[in-house]
Amino acid sequence: MTPEQQLALLTAGAAKVLTERELLDKLRLGRPLRVKLGVDPTAPDIHFGHTVALEKLRQFQQLGHQAVLLIGDFTATIGDPSGRSATRPPLTRDEVLANAATYTEQAFKILDRSKTEIVHNGDWFRKMGYDEILRLNSRVTLQQMLQREDFRNRIEAGQEIRLHELQYPVMQGWDSVEIRADVELGGTDQLFNILVGRDLQKEEGQPQQVVMVLPLLEGLDGVRKMSKSYGNYIGVNDPPAEMFGKLMSVSDALMDRYYLLLVGEGRDTSLHPMEAKKTLAARLTARYHGEAAAVAAREDWETRFSKKDLGAADLPLLPIDGLPDDLTVLTLAAHAFRTAFGLEKSNGELRRQFIAGGSLQLNGVKLTDPGAAVSPQPGDVLKLSKTHAVRFVG
Repeated sequence: MTPEQQLALLTAGAAKVLTERELLDKLRLGRPLRVKLGVDPTAPDIHFGHTVALEKLRQFQQLGHQAVLLIGDFTATIGDPSGRSATRPPLTRDEVLANAATYTEQAFKILDRSKTEIVHNGDWFRKMGYDEILRLNSRVTLQQMLQREDFRNRIEAGQEIRLHELQYPVMQGWDSVEIRADVELGGTDQLFNILVGRDLQKEEGQPQQVVMVLPLLEGLDGVRKMSKSYGNYIGVNDPPAEMFGKLMSVSDALMDRYYLLLVGEGRDTSLHPMEAKKTLAARLTARYHGEAAAVAAREDWETRFSKKDLGAADLPLLPIDGLPDDLTVLTLAAHAFRTAFGLEKSNGELRRQFIAGGSLQLNGVKLTDPGAAVSPQPGDVLKLSKTHAVRFVG
């Protein structure tokens, strides 16, 4: 591709690029750019929201640029305060390294391992003396730190900010100096931190990195950002049938966004929206589980929901002995969504969308009274929606 063609591809889906002109100039240098993505492995598993930046890094990699995956084995023990309303609980280095092992394995389902440079920021921060830390801190003012909206909000709300949290943007910025980054990727909540990196590079006499921040991916509800705490996530390690089914449950508008941010291209508008959604679900399932698993997941989904043959389908199993006491139609639906699919549904949403809408069915019989008692038996099938169903086991 020409530099101009690369620019068009790489900036697609980005929330902000500072600046496109600088990126084009770097692409015209005729050498592989060093593209940095820093991750703090504060948990062992990643979901699709985490993969947005990995997908963009993969695009750079496919164009011949050098992907640099920075593992924050030092910064993760502090915890990134970006977007937080409270101080993160500290992690030990052993916990961070254990998380990093599984995190990177999942990341390499997207990135080419053989062409990815992995660095750990503990390699330089653990060698710093206190005099070096003081010199580094002298380059940033308290006024700069307090420009951060999340810090200002916490102060205004009377919530504490620990001094070590103020160090985080400085440390992230110094990472860019150490690896001589040409481009840094991150979510929109990382803009301040990445700009600090530009400032520190300038002070060190290095060319300043291009800032490319990416949108925070909406979860399955299409409203809030994807998060395990909201129960609206798709995990990279979700089983193939579950991953395919979750993707089939998204709205058409959200499908278009997932195409752009997770696949890196627009959907084929010549396809019927249902077929386009199946194609998206199959492509992403194949990426994480292989082509055979994706084909099987699609066939299973079509058996369950296109052919309406739930009795023959491979459904998630729900143990009867784990059901709530004094079971009603409403509590059964809430329990099934939460336990089998990790989705939290409000009572109002269940009543309006699933019970009154007629999608909630036990062995094909509609359940229309939210307060009615219900006693599922082993082998019974509960259909929750067009894309969710469970089978009860003893």
